[in-house]
Amino acid sequence: MGIKKQLGMGVTTAVLGLTLIGGGTFAYFSDSETTNNTFAAGTLDLSAEPTQIIDIDNMAPGDSMIRDFELQNNGSLDIDTVTLESDYTVTDAEGNNTEDFGEHIEVEFLYNANNLDEVIYQTTLAELQEMTPEAISEHIFYPDMGDDGLPVGESHDFVVQFNFNDTDEDQNQFQGDSLNLDWTFVATQGDGEER
Repeated sequence: MGIKKQLGMGVTTAVLGLTLIGGGTFAYFSDSETTNNTFAAGTLDLSAEPTQIIDIDNMAPGDSMIRDFELQNNGSLDIDTVTLESDYTVTDAEGNNTEDFGEHIEVEFLYNANNLDEVIYQTTLAELQEMTPEAISEHIFYPDMGDDGLPVGESHDFVVQFNFNDTDEDQNQFQGDSLNLDWTFVATQGDGEER
C-alpha cells in the first residue's frame, strides 16, 4: 500500500473518529419543564351613592339642606386615600352679580346623621373650589376614615349640610341664579407590597 493510500486512510480514519466523538457530545440525558405564570392587575373602583347628592330649587337666603352619601370600594384593591375635587359654575340669570354665588353657599361636612352638631369641616363652595384635593382630604376624609382608608368591599357614609347664608344684607342679585356643583372623588391605592 502506497504512502498516498496510507495517508488517505489515516485522514479518513481521523475524520470518522472526530465525527464519532462530535456526535457523542450530543448523546446525553435531558429533561425540561415549562411553568405557566400570570400577572393580573387589580382594580380600584370607587363608587358614590347616590350619584347626585343634591338637587334643589327655589332656595332663599337662610335655607339649609342636609344630604348624605356613601363612598364604596367595589374594586379588588384597598383604597388608601380619597381626595375630592370641587368645581362649580354659576348661571347669572340677570347678569347683575357683583359677587360669586359660591361665596354665599356654605358647606358643612358632618360626622353622621345622629350628630348633626358635630362638624368635621365648614367652608364655602368658593373656598372649597380653591383648595387642593389633598387639603380637602385632610380636613374631610382623614378625620373620619383615618389611616384605614377604604378596604375592599367596604363603604363609608358621609353627611353634608348646604346653607344659603343669609348675610342680613341685600342679596337680590342672586334671584333666579343657579349653581352647578361637580364633586369628583378620586381614589388612590396604597404602596405596593412584596409578595
